[in-house]
Order: sequence, then structure tokens, then C-alpha cells
Amino acid sequence: MAATNKSSAGTRAKGATRSSGAANPAAPAIAEFTKEDELHAYREMLLIRRFEEKAGQLYGMGLIGGFCHLYIGQEAVVVGMQMAKKDGDQMITGYRDHGHMLAMDLDPKGVMAELTGRRGGLSKGKGGSMHMFSKEKHFYGGHGIVGAQVALGTGIGFANKYTGNGNVSMAFFGDGASNQGQVYESFNMAELWKLPVIYVIENNKYGMGTSVERASAMTDLSQRGLSFGIPGEQVDGMDVRAVKAASDRALAWCREGKGPYILEMITYRYRGHSMSDPAKYRSKDEVQKMRTEHDPIEQVRVRLMENGWATDDDLKAIDRDVRAIVAEAAEFAQNDPEPDVSELYTDILL
Repeated sequence: MAATNKSSAGTRAKGATRSSGAANPAAPAIAEFTKEDELHAYREMLLIRRFEEKAGQLYGMGLIGGFCHLYIGQEAVVVGMQMAKKDGDQMITGYRDHGHMLAMDLDPKGVMAELTGRRGGLSKGKGGSMHMFSKEKHFYGGHGIVGAQVALGTGIGFANKYTGNGNVSMAFFGDGASNQGQVYESFNMAELWKLPVIYVIENNKYGMGTSVERASAMTDLSQRGLSFGIPGEQVDGMDVRAVKAASDRALAWCREGKGPYILEMITYRYRGHSMSDPAKYRSKDEVQKMRTEHDPIEQVRVRLMENGWATDDDLKAIDRDVRAIVAEAAEFAQNDPEPDVSELYTDILL
């Protein structure tokens, strides 16, 4: 079993952040959630979890082809950031993108139909799991080239500054992609021109099948921007409140015209890198420990119950509602027509 990163969600203080101190060292490590905040986070994360479970089932049935990378375990990252952003802020990510689209309020039917390659998919059934977009919701993909979204997200940040629209670009990428050369080129440009970009490193401990300790000489990825003068911090990416608080700090930094910011979300994926990955490079005990002690959805469920904000029956009702939405999406994705052959010749840039 590969060694566990010392800064993992399981060993760094729960909810705590490690910051360069540039943003606001006195800011709280976790956000204070109201009952409505907790219920919103619970439902949004549960929707992603149930959706991904169904996607894995459809993949096993042969109804989803190509690659399929599930987001199970990492739900708090995108939901916490979604709770902090404002309308107009953009998201762009890599190929583990279903959760981001759902958090950006994209129709689950359109997301699932894209997975099955149907006409009603968000990319007309031509993009599949890794390539979905929504200009309306300011979601710019789903990208299969490792690290490519970082340069593109930096370009979105440049457009924000050029037009003065006050928006912030959030570029998500993994611990493996953090070693790509174009990431550092993007860091340099973003700091040089003080672009409003948050670089969100979703450190789920394994780039494909290689632990971060074996792939990175420096494993505190939040400090990767220091040579450019970019502040960063490590965040408990399994606690949606910690993510929300850190996102608030980073968004304020960018909106004040101070340039980019790095958030390293220490998180964990329960499934393999993709559906074709048996994940034999880690033990079942390691995965079970994270599920038992640090699951992002279970943490919210416990707080709702302990605060008297929801009963077990209330939470079961939310689960039934979410499962119904996912079942409807799966039904649509299996019965919607496939794209017409003529679509092979559309949306082509020469």
C-alpha cells in the first residue's frame, strides 16, 4: 500500500487550513452553516453521490461507453465552492466532471444522456463523459487532456479582467496534473497580469494509480505558486464548511484585484481512477477508513441530526427525492434517441 500523505484529510486537523497568510490569516477555518446551508449541502452532495452510483451501474451494463471517471467521495469540494461563488463565476475542470456540472445546476437528464451518447445530452451526445459544456451556466468543460483546463481557465480569467465583469474563473485539476508544465506557465501569466483565477487542486491522493508521494517531490501542493508570488492554502476537502470558508477567502482575494489564488483540496475518491481501474494500489482498509471517518455527506447528516435540524425520516425523504431525480435521468438517458448521422459533420472547426 502506498504511503498516506501527511497532509491528508485524515491526518491534518479537521476543518483546518494551512495558508500562506496572504489572504486573511484571521479568517475562520470553517464556515458557520445555518440549517438551510446544511440542508442545501446535504442534498447537493447526495445528488452527486446517487448520480455517480447510477452512472457506475449503467457503465457496468454496457450503456455508457468510453471512459467514465466518478466523483464519489469528493462531493464537498465542488459543492462548497458552488455555495461561495456568485452568478457569472466560471468553472472549468478535467475529465472527472459530472459532479461539477450537477453543482452548477445543469439538468441531470442532460448530463446522463451525454454519458449514454444520446441526442438530449449536453453536448448532443457527441462528447461523452469527459466533454460537456454549458455556456448558459458558465461551465466550460470537461477536458480529457491532463492539465489543459488550467491554461484555458487562465484564459477565462484574462477575459474577466479585460472586460471588467467582476467574475472569477475557477480551474479545477488533480494532484497528477499539478506537475504539468502548462500549469506553471499559467501560474506565471496569471500572477504577472493579476488575473482573477482560483486554481483548485483536487488532491485525491492518487494520480491515476500513483500516490502523490511517489509522483511529487514537494507534496504540499498549495505552495506550488510561491515562486510566482501566488498565495495558497491546504483545505480539508472532505468538510464542505472548510471548503466554503476557503472559497470565500480566495474569491474575495481575486475580486479585490490581487491576482490568482491556489486552494489545495485534500480529498479522497472511493472508486478507482476510472471505471476500468480496479484500484489494487491501495488497500480496502484505507478506503473503508476514509468512508467511515471522513465521508463528506455523513458529516453533514450527523450535524443535522445532532442540531435537531432534521430527523432520520426527513433525511430519508431527501434521499427518496434525489433517487427519483436520478432514476428519471437514467430512464431518459436510455430511451432518448441517438444523434442523427448528420451530427457527425456539425460543430467542426477547420
